Amino acid sequence: MWEAFQYGIFVVIDWFYGIAKDWGLAIILITILFRVLIYPITRKQYQSSYKMQKLQPQIAAAKAKYGHDQARMNEEMQKIYQEAKFNPLSGCLPMILQMPIFIALYWVLRELPTYIQASTRPASALPATFYGIIPDLSLSPELVFSEQGVAAAVVYVLLVVLFACSLLVPLIINKNTERSQLMMTGVMALFMLYIGWKAPAGVLLYWVLSSLIGVAQQMMSKKLLERKDALQAAEAVEVKPVKVDVVRKQQKARPKKNK
Repeated sequence: MWEAFQYGIFVVIDWFYGIAKDWGLAIILITILFRVLIYPITRKQYQSSYKMQKLQPQIAAAKAKYGHDQARMNEEMQKIYQEAKFNPLSGCLPMILQMPIFIALYWVLRELPTYIQASTRPASALPATFYGIIPDLSLSPELVFSEQGVAAAVVYVLLVVLFACSLLVPLIINKNTERSQLMMTGVMALFMLYIGWKAPAGVLLYWVLSSLIGVAQQMMSKKLLERKDALQAAEAVEVKPVKVDVVRKQQKARPKKNK
């Protein structure tokens, strides 16, 4: 079943190659199509992230007040989430959906010359280039560096750096990101450097472009959510009548007539 899934990925790439006449552009078109298809799901992720930003002041206050008592702090955090109807795990689904595609794409692009030779494509379809900018999308930066030298590996190394930085960009854009989370993601980015160093260049191209599209969608969603909040706040404003305190003068007792 997994091999059939991988072959299906190649069939889609090959179909787009028939239109674009370039393997790199075919990967770009697949990336755009995939991001468009999963946008209804990623939109929920962006909404979850936006709601999390709004809850940051309450979360920070709970941590400051109950930081010494982990159990009580967790209880307060759950209360905050329940009152806001917020699920911290709701943003994980888009990542889960992308991982099978990413893994399958990794193995397909690693064996892309074999797939192309087994297809009906002529020998001129090899190597799988990206308009000459990336000479071979099936090669990893490590392999290019070891076999062709530093000069040939420059573009590949640049892709690796962008691949690692793609994890940090969304957090840098989010001004409310905690330092601990930023540091954890920084460590993860270093690990991604290692993965990217051994990954085919086509996979790096896919992931970098997918991340850029994701950042653009996130910024667009944030603007729309901020505008929605502003409209709701404006509608909630009620014009209250001005209270005028009228102080009545104390009536003086009428003088009595002497009989």
